[in-house]
Amino acid sequence: MYILGAILAFSVLVIVHELGHFTLAKLNGVKVEEFSIGMGPKVFGIKGKETEYLIKALPFGGYVKMLGEEEKVSDIRAFSSKTPARKLSIIAAGPIMNFVLAVVIFAVIGAIRGFLIPVIDKVDINSPAYNAGIQKGDKIININNKKVTTWDDFSTVVYMAKGENLNIKLLRNNEIKTINVTPVMNKEENRYIVGVWPTLLEKPNIINSLYYGLTQTNTIIKQTFGALKTIFTGKASADDFGGPISIIRISTKVAESGIIPLAAFAAYLSVQLAIFNIIPFPALDGGWIFLLLFEIITRKKIDDNKIGLINYIGFAILITLMIVILIKDILYPIKL
Repeated sequence: MYILGAILAFSVLVIVHELGHFTLAKLNGVKVEEFSIGMGPKVFGIKGKETEYLIKALPFGGYVKMLGEEEKVSDIRAFSSKTPARKLSIIAAGPIMNFVLAVVIFAVIGAIRGFLIPVIDKVDINSPAYNAGIQKGDKIININNKKVTTWDDFSTVVYMAKGENLNIKLLRNNEIKTINVTPVMNKEENRYIVGVWPTLLEKPNIINSLYYGLTQTNTIIKQTFGALKTIFTGKASADDFGGPISIIRISTKVAESGIIPLAAFAAYLSVQLAIFNIIPFPALDGGWIFLLLFEIITRKKIDDNKIGLINYIGFAILITLMIVILIKDILYPIKL
């Protein structure tokens, strides 16, 4: 049941993403030939008025197939016949919907159980924070020149510092104070700590909840780009990333803790899906966005058949990469 719950949660993210493309395609008068959830062999399908709705065997990914998407078609309802701005709206709708979904999920979670804010509720006696003079009620506004809007912003920097000195700016009685703290290793939890505890906002209103949804999503975006930086600079290890199997394994483990943790993890994955798709690589939404912005800025039309060939090559590379990651997931799974 936990595995099914994990697969269902991931499928919702894909459905929302593809619904973004589908809806904007329809609004722009583009004919959608297929709406598929999953990849691989067809398991089930329903033929609509002009669109075939499919469920495929592998519950990873999905797609919306539009008329004239891969080659130029002489049809007013073809994707290739639309202006670059209309095409851009259709392509960008998928990632945007994933960002919106993350905001909504976090907002609902915040409204249900409350959320942590970067205001100190308690300071452990004889901890680095206690010795540095941090007090209950202090609001953390900056750490190591990074703005703090959520508690995760603060805890992430503490984690990434690996015990190095932290420069913390606090707001106390309408005065900004700057304090330097050096974290210590907590051997029981195997992590560096400064000895402070956040405040739980237990009964947030709608505005507070929406703000939490926005700030939490923004925090995950920053964390994700930080992780990508470590990958591209060669500082990441093979244990730092995984593929679909890792996603299902982690989602299953999270599902055992309840629906709220699973929903929070789904929101986290929704942000990952959006960011992955806006990477400017052929066959991804980001590749299309790059080409369409180029056409809009330069007012130069790129041959549709060439775009189709580029996307075909890009898709082949992505499939190869997916196979490599699947093998890595099987042979060297992420430790949970």
